[in-house]
Amino acid sequence: MDDRDLGRSALRLWKMIAERAETGTDVAAIDQRIWDLFGEEWTVMFTDLAGFSRNVEEFGVVHFLQVIWEHNRLLSPVIADHDGLLLKTEGDSMLLLFRRPRRAVDCALAMQRACAQVNQRRRPEDQILLCIGLGHGRVLRIGDEDVWGQEVNAASKLGEDTAKAGEILVTGALCEQLAGDPTLRFEPIGEVAGSKQNYRLLLT
Repeated sequence: MDDRDLGRSALRLWKMIAERAETGTDVAAIDQRIWDLFGEEWTVMFTDLAGFSRNVEEFGVVHFLQVIWEHNRLLSPVIADHDGLLLKTEGDSMLLLFRRPRRAVDCALAMQRACAQVNQRRRPEDQILLCIGLGHGRVLRIGDEDVWGQEVNAASKLGEDTAKAGEILVTGALCEQLAGDPTLRFEPIGEVAGSKQNYRLLLT
């Protein structure tokens, strides 16, 4: 790993990881230092577009790149309106952070509504079929470069592998944060990616 390719936060983290890997190191002490430096509580959102392989095979990759571009243009204002931080994009997926769980859920709902509205005017192959996974908890945030943690992994699995088009899936940890909110309804979907209980947000 070339130091020139890393930001200061990432460089510091990997130097501490290298120290952790040395024989005889006090691993617990280094772990505590890492969490003290980089540990933060966030709601994590992963999004994905359904039908990537099918559409690429049938209509070509350039067509799907246009759908990705249109999806970014459509959803960027929605994300900004709900105080989401777009940490990174990879292909047709987005990784976002929110300070408040309810803001993340409201953003997810608004994103799905925006997609549903534009899809009414589009051919099936042009539709933006959004899948969303949400988690919440203490994570390692490395500046504006990356984020790691169990809830990151679970949200990624829910959004990119489990959710169907139009769905919003959440981890048990996020659902606990929203307990008692009478405006939200969830149904359990079982264990996913090490998260023992996960839920589907029922759309109204």
